[in-house]
Amino acid sequence: MATLTDRLDHLLGKKTADVLAEVFDIHTAQDLLRHYPHRYATKGAGLGAQRPPEGSHLTVVARVSKTDLRAMRSGRGFLLKVTLMSDEKDAASTETIDATFFNGQKVKHLITKGTRAMFSGKVKYFNDKPELTHPSYLLLPEVGDDGLIAGSIRGAGELAGMARGALDGGDVDMTVFERDLIPLYPATREVESWTLMKCVRQVLDQLDDVEDPLPEAVRREHGLIGLDEALRIVHLPDTKEEVTRARDRLRFDEAAALQLVLAQRRHTAVARSAPACPPHPDGIAAAFEEMLPFTLTDGQQTVADEISADLSRPHPMNRLLQGEVGSGKTVVALRAMLQVIDGGYQCALLAPTEVLAAQHARSLRQMLGNLGSAGELGAAEGATRVTLLTGSMSVPARRAAMLEAVSGDAGIVIGTHALIQDKVEFFNLGMVVVDEQHRFGVEQRDALRSRGRDGVSPHLLVMTATPIPRTIAMTVLGDLETSTLRELPRGRSPIVSKVVPARERPAWVDRAWERIREEVAQGRQAYVVCSRIGEGDEDGPDAKEQNTVAALALFDELRFGALSELRVGLLHGRLPADEKDAVMKDFTAGRIDVLVCTTVVEVGVDVPNATVMVLKDADRFGVSQLHQLRGRVGRGAHPGLCILITDMKPNSPAFQRLSAVAGTNDGFELAQLDLAQRREGDVLGAAQSGTLSTLRLLSLLDHEDVIESARVFAQAVVTVDPELTAHPGLASMVTAALASDRIEFLDKS
Repeated sequence: MATLTDRLDHLLGKKTADVLAEVFDIHTAQDLLRHYPHRYATKGAGLGAQRPPEGSHLTVVARVSKTDLRAMRSGRGFLLKVTLMSDEKDAASTETIDATFFNGQKVKHLITKGTRAMFSGKVKYFNDKPELTHPSYLLLPEVGDDGLIAGSIRGAGELAGMARGALDGGDVDMTVFERDLIPLYPATREVESWTLMKCVRQVLDQLDDVEDPLPEAVRREHGLIGLDEALRIVHLPDTKEEVTRARDRLRFDEAAALQLVLAQRRHTAVARSAPACPPHPDGIAAAFEEMLPFTLTDGQQTVADEISADLSRPHPMNRLLQGEVGSGKTVVALRAMLQVIDGGYQCALLAPTEVLAAQHARSLRQMLGNLGSAGELGAAEGATRVTLLTGSMSVPARRAAMLEAVSGDAGIVIGTHALIQDKVEFFNLGMVVVDEQHRFGVEQRDALRSRGRDGVSPHLLVMTATPIPRTIAMTVLGDLETSTLRELPRGRSPIVSKVVPARERPAWVDRAWERIREEVAQGRQAYVVCSRIGEGDEDGPDAKEQNTVAALALFDELRFGALSELRVGLLHGRLPADEKDAVMKDFTAGRIDVLVCTTVVEVGVDVPNATVMVLKDADRFGVSQLHQLRGRVGRGAHPGLCILITDMKPNSPAFQRLSAVAGTNDGFELAQLDLAQRREGDVLGAAQSGTLSTLRLLSLLDHEDVIESARVFAQAVVTVDPELTAHPGLASMVTAALASDRIEFLDKS
């Protein structure tokens, strides 16, 4: 007999075990049994008096009564059309069904008149007659034989594959086809589904009863079957209802394993020490609030209070601040940083691009006024200094910025990935703010968190203007407490979005340029965004075929054409840093009317006078990206207009996606749409959540209730047993239900 931890070379033999290890990283009985079927083949309905419904799956044992080989209309190849008469004992002998094979010249010598075979495929209707199109098939022995197929397998598709998997001593055991549900596994050319099925059955035959790691009370509360039963049923079910029960249990295992890891991380974070920075009534934070020319919204005040309470504790804050584009996250983050500076510590603000880092430096200095000019003439008492550090700075400027960081002269250091480099040191880092957290890998985030002095962990605040569905927040960012800003600051203007089908309505594209001219005539400004910079920068392998417009080409086209009377600027990621900064300064100051750019303006760029954004080839951008870009306009007193230009046809899925974006300004609604369309594997970018796409049964889109239940369970367990020493079964489940690389991913985050 065997246990879940037994090695497969002891159970299946070294040759088979080595292949499974190499191809699937499967080493133990548990690894193999957690490699679940991804679907099940069904026998379907046999031929009878009832007409099978369109699209239903039909598996029939039949005899070929007629064949007809025809040349295809294209002149390439032949179709073999055959008529099948049911050979099942309980079928009406007069019922027939047609089947069509595309590679007729290849199968004509096998599928001949009088041949007895099993055929399986989906039913389609042509001229009101049911037909199987290119079904899988397996030639069968004549009735009265011993039920074995001797010699080579003759057939193609799933049925022939099942037969190869059922080979035993040179013969095919036909009992594999007697099951109502036949498991089909994720497979490769080296290891077919039928090989996996055979291995699983071998292991199950040797497996001892599996001890259940979930307490009976938990199983009863959630209506879950035992683990032993679930592992056996999921591989060899008799009914679809059994499949559902088994998957429900095993799905909870995945969610629980994931939440146990996150609960352990939250517990570890609480155990670490961090600088306690309670509010100072006479500090720089209080002075900043007094000089603010506006009142914080109720939402901003609530979130600011939550963060302030976190910073007051001697344990590191780990908080996610998410909010709509333009909801005022930056002022909340600055208020928090000033509270840390009042405590005698420094803050680091990590931005994904140099454009955004420079924008943050300008806006924070502007908001702080003389509170942010320490060491300069006219600085306020107790002022701090804001320092910018980026990779493309000149050597002298970079050295000066690094000196301000290591000496403690800079209270706030803003930068890109340059801040993460080993050479950058801080005098006394107390807080890390990560803007647009989905742009950074977890290792990058962690690199700054380790920069505290004397083993003290800095507080961490990660911000995003890309609203995150709750299930993602509970998993990928499950170790973070979440604060949300939903309301926009008073006076923020609405944004109207329109989709323009360029091919069907070319005049509407001309109208878009006219709208820009009208807005500029009234003293306003506009963005024109492209998906790529120039030739050789296709956004995807088929960009040229779709004739996507490059920023360099459109810049010349507009400044010498439709917008020739306006001041047109160009901004993209390949420009030198000082040139990018100069362009943004000119645009912010109103010296540029129209900025042709790429997605370097996607986040954080704040030009209140910009009211129009035109997105060329809008279908090339993701839902969240479109929402982010759109948020660059309407940031002042005047309404915003976003024009989405696409060559896609109005009835295409891409056009419908753009229409959905145009139909709402609710980023949380769009985040759910984004998750539904892209699934969870890449919704936060590969660096953040790509490993989650390998969850076998748990969907972050469909199983929020399971994740929530598992989260409550995991927190209760870890509260009393952080290391799971009293729950060895759960500790084992953590490593079994989740792939090892995913555990490493979570540990590093």
